[in-house]
Amino acid sequence: MLRDRRIIVVLPAYNAELTLKRTVAELDCNIIDDIILVDDASSDNTLAVAQELGLKVRRHQRNRGYGGNQKTCYQTALELGGDIVVMVHPDYQYSPLLVPAMSAMIAYDQYDMVLGSRILAQNPIDRGMPRYKYVANRALTFAENLLLGQKLSEYHTGLRAFSRRLIEALPLEHDSEDFVFDNQMIVQAIAAGARIGEISCPTRYNTDASSINFRRSTKYGFGVLSTAFSYRLYRGGHAAAPFLSAVTALPDLVAQQPDTMMPAQDTSAAQV
Repeated sequence: MLRDRRIIVVLPAYNAELTLKRTVAELDCNIIDDIILVDDASSDNTLAVAQELGLKVRRHQRNRGYGGNQKTCYQTALELGGDIVVMVHPDYQYSPLLVPAMSAMIAYDQYDMVLGSRILAQNPIDRGMPRYKYVANRALTFAENLLLGQKLSEYHTGLRAFSRRLIEALPLEHDSEDFVFDNQMIVQAIAAGARIGEISCPTRYNTDASSINFRRSTKYGFGVLSTAFSYRLYRGGHAAAPFLSAVTALPDLVAQQPDTMMPAQDTSAAQV
């Protein structure tokens, strides 16, 4: 726990047998209360490795897709009483060592959502990101910032932390079960008025890291743009989108704080 907040890490896994142990080894169990792995009908030994590591495991009998996996992750985390939920890809591409820092940013009521950015304060190409992925990332992020009115450095990261109140405000059941789920969740958070922070995240690119092919990447890119346009139309009152219309606006935390100002003090000169 951190400031009495129960911290749960969720691992949306699909064929993560080769990288799961390294990922879990870098999770700080001094502050993490539970680690949940959702196995999306893997064809390798992901489930057996997770059980060997003593993780809480849920398994889909059929492959639901990346978004469907995360839906189960967040539902399970809330059922187990999570106050802060951190999603970490179990392919060891993103640093699990950042979980305490991301959790603190939420536990101290500074943010509702924290993204681990591969772009912020670093050159991801030097760390192995393929140049075409970098170019696509920057182009999509530029377009999204324009359409969404934000200043985020990246929308496409697999390291994210959420407050319980934010997850409960988002109608995730209306989101895609494919990769664009990630983007829809961010746009929903923006619609809810969430405070979104970022932290610089070193990443690793190796043969064990998960990746999607060009065809699915192209589909994802168009899905991202469609999501951003839907938000723009929704905000302008021109169209309704189910994944946005059911969003619950977050109450202002500042307005809920008790008045802690000290009583005014007499600053007149003391009499001798």
